[in-house]
Amino acid sequence: MLKRRPLVEKLFEGRPDDLLVVSGLGSPTWDVSAAGDHAGNFHFIGAMGQAAPFSLGVAIAQPEKRVVLVTGDGELLMSLGVLATIGNRAPDNLALVVLDNETYAETGGQPTATAGKTDLEAIARACGFESTIKISEEQEVEALRKLVTECPGPVFANVKIQVEKLPHVFPPSFDGVTAINRFKKHAIC
Repeated sequence: MLKRRPLVEKLFEGRPDDLLVVSGLGSPTWDVSAAGDHAGNFHFIGAMGQAAPFSLGVAIAQPEKRVVLVTGDGELLMSLGVLATIGNRAPDNLALVVLDNETYAETGGQPTATAGKTDLEAIARACGFESTIKISEEQEVEALRKLVTECPGPVFANVKIQVEKLPHVFPPSFDGVTAINRFKKHAIC
């Protein structure tokens, strides 16, 4: 199992300026924030299940830019039907990276369905994602990075990570209007 913060840092190391990154509720937002502030980041703070639909909308609206969603297994399970919508719409500029620690870490560590029989990669593949991967070892991270940043999408990566209690690293603004205006300005320019 991988450690979340070093993985996210490696994933976006030397990122191109036009890469748009959306982070899902809770730990993924803290992880992307810890990797560095960027005007092309949009962080979800309190809307569980909405990061994937939002990312799909951004990918459709900005087809010339790569959009990467970093979210958790708990949040994706909250809106699992979005995988079918993404698979059918098939934006070739969208990649989903699911940091799967098999728990609802933000609410006390209760197990998610992925701690049981649920296989998110298999679901994404069945929904029509062009490229999928499941990784859990350090030597697989470079393949993940290449898939997420270069391969035609939609791309789905199920990344098995350790359960860790890490400090929150807050994005520059929790103000929704300020955050969306900053992201829009960067995404549209």
